[in-house]
Amino acid sequence: MSSGLIGKKIGMTNIFDEGGRNFAVTVIEVQPCVITQIKTKENDGYEAVQIASFEKREKATAKPQQGHFEKAGTGPKQYVCEFEGFDLEDLAIGDELNAEDVFTVGSSVDVVGISKGKGFTGVMKRHNFSGVGEATHGQHNRQRHPGSIGQASDPSRVFKGMKMPGRSGNERTKIKNLTVAKIYEEGNLMMVTGSVPGPNGRMVEIYNR
Repeated sequence: MSSGLIGKKIGMTNIFDEGGRNFAVTVIEVQPCVITQIKTKENDGYEAVQIASFEKREKATAKPQQGHFEKAGTGPKQYVCEFEGFDLEDLAIGDELNAEDVFTVGSSVDVVGISKGKGFTGVMKRHNFSGVGEATHGQHNRQRHPGSIGQASDPSRVFKGMKMPGRSGNERTKIKNLTVAKIYEEGNLMMVTGSVPGPNGRMVEIYNR
């Protein structure tokens, strides 16, 4: 694992580089992340930094969580996440980390988020099956069906892991090797090349590579 921060996907736009080339970027809001806990090998068995970001109503926060945030000298937060790549000697509980403190323009990052849910889908959409092709040999209404899934009398069963219809999307997804295009300190915004999983407004985790 590596160092990183919590962000919120805002949407996509396009920008021009110094050579005049136009390319797509995703805008991520990275508000100041507060260090709420520092885990060490002596106390927890591993080293990590717990950070929290984005304000949350106190009324909607459980009492134990309120006490946890009060120890860090901050108010309730929506999102809490752990990152293992920080140098613990330079950090203390209550410190704030901004995008420019962790990331640099031109560096590579991995972005983790929950992908958009697509509901119950068939095998063509869920697993990219091609269907049965042309309507021949009696296949007049089965173009989008998976076809035969079973075996012969031996082993006479359907193997586990068979690609079948089911719920698609709404899974933890990582997009690797994106590039930090721009960082706007005043607006707490960061732009990364390419697409980021999840709908607009969803939390994402940004990791240094």
